[in-house]
Amino acid sequence: MFYNLLKYVLLGPLLRLVFRPRIEGLEHVPASGPAIVAGNHLSFSDHFLMPAVLKRRITFLAKAEYFTGPGLKGRLTAAFFRSAGQIPVDRSGKDAGQAAIREGLGVLGKDELLGIYPEGTRSHDGRLYKGKVGVAVMALRAGVPVVPCAMIGTFEAQPPGRKLPRVRPVTIRFGEPLDFSRYAGMENEKAILRAVTDEIMYAILSLSGQEYVDRYAADVKAAQAAEEERSKRPFRRLPLS
Repeated sequence: MFYNLLKYVLLGPLLRLVFRPRIEGLEHVPASGPAIVAGNHLSFSDHFLMPAVLKRRITFLAKAEYFTGPGLKGRLTAAFFRSAGQIPVDRSGKDAGQAAIREGLGVLGKDELLGIYPEGTRSHDGRLYKGKVGVAVMALRAGVPVVPCAMIGTFEAQPPGRKLPRVRPVTIRFGEPLDFSRYAGMENEKAILRAVTDEIMYAILSLSGQEYVDRYAADVKAAQAAEEERSKRPFRRLPLS
């Protein structure tokens, strides 16, 4: 009930006013039955813009940190995300991927829409990064179509680190559903999972027009953070012999 209140009364109208979203290809999202909507991830606002324009309810797998913040602010944030249909997923540890897959399959098992960002994290520079194979595992195990989606303009409206979005139009573009039934029963073959994931990412790329980077976004972020940390260290002058 609160989901509909957010979508139609509290948050949805505000998002439409701020972003003035242009929606393309909405007819590609199945009107019923389970499906995965796989999109690029450029902004914190993506979590709420896509649900605001879809006719059906969609559930996203969200990082657990949104649900575990301290104090009153943390509790309010957690309550908000749960009310908005988000499911917390712990992305740390060796079993993190399996937990996400388990939760995602549970959503699809109820004939619902599952939203997922195959990159695994927000793009820090507006480029599209290599997708993780969890989306392929879920698509093959559940036997459901994958609808590619491109968020366009949300990075400029609210890039990482910006708390309040700029008032500017964005585009949300949905592509034709991808059918992977030809790979049924092959969800344990690494080469197949990689091929399926790459096909999904190529479809997102074709819709978004982003520059593609064949590396995981998390790895690139970690490497840049390490380089920045090294650059902050004071220069040590070697003693003269």
